Amino acid sequence: MLQASYPYYLANEAQTPNQDLAVTDKFSGEVATRVAMADAAAIDQAIAAADAATEPMRKLPAHKRQAILNHCVKRFEERAEELAVALCIEAGKPIKDARGEVTRLIDTFRIAAEEATRIGGEVVPMDISPRAEGYTGMWKRVPIGPCSFISPFNFPLNLAAHKVAPAIAAGCPFILKPASLTPIGAIIIGEVLAETDLPKGAFSILPCHRDGADLFTTDDRLKLLSFTGSPDVGWQLKAKAGKKPVVLELGGNAACVVDEGTDIDDAVARIVFGAYYQSGQSCISVQRIMVHEAHYDEVREKLAAAVNGLVHGDPKEEDTFIGPMISEKEATRLHNWVLEAKEAGATVLAGGEREGAMLQATLLENVDPAQNVCTQEAFGPVAILSKFSDFDAALEEVNNSDFGLQAGIFTRDIYKIQKAWNELEVGGVVIGDVPSWRVDHMPYGGVKDSGLGREGVRYAIEDMTELRLLVVRDPS
Repeated sequence: MLQASYPYYLANEAQTPNQDLAVTDKFSGEVATRVAMADAAAIDQAIAAADAATEPMRKLPAHKRQAILNHCVKRFEERAEELAVALCIEAGKPIKDARGEVTRLIDTFRIAAEEATRIGGEVVPMDISPRAEGYTGMWKRVPIGPCSFISPFNFPLNLAAHKVAPAIAAGCPFILKPASLTPIGAIIIGEVLAETDLPKGAFSILPCHRDGADLFTTDDRLKLLSFTGSPDVGWQLKAKAGKKPVVLELGGNAACVVDEGTDIDDAVARIVFGAYYQSGQSCISVQRIMVHEAHYDEVREKLAAAVNGLVHGDPKEEDTFIGPMISEKEATRLHNWVLEAKEAGATVLAGGEREGAMLQATLLENVDPAQNVCTQEAFGPVAILSKFSDFDAALEEVNNSDFGLQAGIFTRDIYKIQKAWNELEVGGVVIGDVPSWRVDHMPYGGVKDSGLGREGVRYAIEDMTELRLLVVRDPS
């Protein structure tokens, strides 16, 4: 169960100046706990503390950074069920999915512990012409400095971890704004970090109102902004960030192509997972399903039956697959898109009904391509089914999107695999599985409106460090 209240963390220390943030149980709608909220003065103090911690963090030896991260791994393992239950309550995430996210939190910190001792450099040959004889070059990576992190509600543990763990590995102090709807996981991460000997000011975890968080973006003492969330907000923040580098992990309306010759039962099982896992509230959730005409009728029948059979209800129940969306507002928004598509001629093959924040797992076909449910990010348990006859045309349809995060291709043809990898305008192409598949060490991110930069611990460390060159002249 949750504690009655939680602090925020300012310069490594728990503080409870108020209990202004009510966190609800997303299934019952009742207030589950309260959390301290940071004001602009507290955020300013946190940035000043992070700035002061720049040099101590830079000088922290790699083995100490690794030990801190390994301590986190151990403590998260010990508190795994507590973390999962908190996630289930604050995010409405089915308990099995919540336990899966805790496993990924642990993986991400474990990977970061390994990478903390691998931040190396390179010797650069200089004698490429006579004028450069006698010169030797080499470079190393140095921490960029204080980082600003803003994390979303849908993976409040692991997506915070993808910012926090690389920062510690790289030697960067940071301030983190967790989503106000789901702050508890980040606060528990703060509890564990407070047990370590990180330098004073190395971290602050500050729930706050969006309109009070401008300093996370605009303050020049912060040397990098990493934001995960909606495209509209992300691009606005980039415009306000000034000179600092910005990493954006934004939205998607991911496509999955089922080519001829595919194992249909396997593809259907994976698509059901990819489209409806944690109620579809993932930026790489399967939203557009394109099936070769040779298999279309079979896929439609099996997919509709599988979606209709998903268990909806209380996320605390072990057999629940579809829990509530994050809010009734979001469920209403997506349900309206379904109704608009239906009005424009779409057929509802499964689901389509809503009660409060509970939106049924929904499968549509014959959807007008101009409909919001097709062109925008659904970010909920809705997917659309369509037919193709030509693989090249299917790839063009995948690219017919403002987004480009990941795509899934079910095919056994090596030439089609190569063509998809070459031509799809996405950050990642997944063969034989859904675009929703991710392992936490791989480079992950998108193009177009899906963002800038890559996560995955090693790649995040690259963003959080800068190259520093040394050139030595031998005058002899």
